[in-house]
Amino acid sequence: MLQIIYISTARPELPARAIDEILAASRGNNAVAGVTGLLLYDGYRFLQALEGDAAAVTKVYERIKADPRHRAVVLLSSREISERAFGDWSMAAQRVAIASGSTVPDLVDRLTEEVADPSTRELFRSFARVRNAA
Repeated sequence: MLQIIYISTARPELPARAIDEILAASRGNNAVAGVTGLLLYDGYRFLQALEGDAAAVTKVYERIKADPRHRAVVLLSSREISERAFGDWSMAAQRVAIASGSTVPDLVDRLTEEVADPSTRELFRSFARVRNAA
């Protein structure tokens, strides 16, 4: 199984409703392809993990790189994994924002608490903390 983690920058003109459209399309497409993962969006950047069959993950990642709604796609990690870090989620997603009294790091900590690989878990938690400190 392959896990890819990338970061990218949203186009400045990206409307807020586009995030919901991206998520809806991702969930449907990824469920059919057997790809799971986590997508975080902080209003400026996307951080996403994709995992599943290598051919399916590669195809999804190539489609993402060609998407004009973001730019500067940087591959942070590409590695073989023996089990999924994000379980059966077709695509868990969160706009990084303070919701219901939680801090951003608290929210991301909860989303990643079951992720066994410390590097993957820390990558997402660092993303939230850097954004929160800004």
